[in-house]
Amino acid sequence: MDNSAAPAAQALRCWVEGRRIWLELTDQRLLSFPATKYPLLANAPQGLLEKAQIRLQGRALRWEELDEDIWVDDVVHGRFPRTKAPAIVAT
Repeated sequence: MDNSAAPAAQALRCWVEGRRIWLELTDQRLLSFPATKYPLLANAPQGLLEKAQIRLQGRALRWEELDEDIWVDDVVHGRFPRTKAPAIVAT
């Protein structure tokens, strides 16, 4: 059994089309996610949304003016922030 951890996903390129963020990974995969998956991105003006930068040797995305950082590996594995569900009040 191999106990070594899989290497973290790395992005070569990042761009925005409409309200979707696209990534090209080092293993040649292309994937995207909607800006609505992240509260700061969901409400960002288009001009700021398009200022995504790749950081940490392709392991992270950064939006400086929005103060938002996202791990590429989280996107690859579908680990998005949880939205707050409305509280259920017992009566």
